[in-house]
Amino acid sequence: MLKSLGLDSIAEAVYRGLLARPREGVADLAARLELTPEQVRHGLDTLSELALLRPSYDQEGTLWPVSPEVGLQMLMARQQAELAAHQKRLEESRAAAAQLIAEYEEIRPAETRPHSERLTGIDQIRDGLAALSRDTREEVMTFAPDGPQRPEHIEAAKPLNQELFDRGVRMRTVYLNSARNSPHTLQYVSWLSTLGGEVRTVPTLPTRMIVFDRKTAVIPVNSDKSAEGAVVLTGQGTLTALCALFDSVWNDARPLNEESRADEQGLTDQQATVVVLLAEGHTDETIAKRLGVSPRTARRLASELMTRLGARSRFEAGVRAVQNGWISDQR
Repeated sequence: MLKSLGLDSIAEAVYRGLLARPREGVADLAARLELTPEQVRHGLDTLSELALLRPSYDQEGTLWPVSPEVGLQMLMARQQAELAAHQKRLEESRAAAAQLIAEYEEIRPAETRPHSERLTGIDQIRDGLAALSRDTREEVMTFAPDGPQRPEHIEAAKPLNQELFDRGVRMRTVYLNSARNSPHTLQYVSWLSTLGGEVRTVPTLPTRMIVFDRKTAVIPVNSDKSAEGAVVLTGQGTLTALCALFDSVWNDARPLNEESRADEQGLTDQQATVVVLLAEGHTDETIAKRLGVSPRTARRLASELMTRLGARSRFEAGVRAVQNGWISDQR
């Protein structure tokens, strides 16, 4: 029954046996449970690894079973952290796969590209997006990882947005949290919302991406220089993965009209992301790019968090963050 939490049938039987008679020794426990002493010791080892046994306060050198209320809740919390970390790795893998597809399409001969089209330069990219927008009938899904939007880009996008809304097309966009600090971006988002657009934000995004009707996607060849070139992808397998990536990020994103809330450690989602990036050893410049903020803001955020942790280095910050429960040690 508890196999999903790491207990096999023997370990579970030993745990139940100890809960019933916590002072029973290996031999008596084996006889009562109809197990061999070796099986009981195996169960005890498993329970110790899972922290379901602790040293007894009354009898030195013996072990005492941790109550299910504490022990099993702890195991479930650990499993939840592992699932969250796995989900994050899956999303990162999808994004990395999408970027690899784009890079491969860039170098592959044109005659061997049955499900892609290359767009070179900002003019071709904008023309291609305009053409795809005109053919869209149901939905447009967008990742916008550049933080605050530039006014000229906003003005260029508005006519296309208006055409889509006029046809009843659903528009969902995910921005970085840093866009919340940009007055002209907020003004644009307010305009989108009045027409029916849906906008959410996250601390970081895996790549720039636009998906039309879940049938066609446009992603940059180089995420650091998205204006240089992009590929239009129509392969069913690729689109399935990219749509799953969007849906996953969208579900975890925060609606723009929802105020930022601190977690159990008193961290905003942006601060929690900076803690993870610090622990991974990223520079202030990399953190700034991932968050869509200035290097100065990234340095300030990193400095404030390291001060709170009492850490003098990024490595020490990572260690202390795990010790304090700011990030999971199962990542």
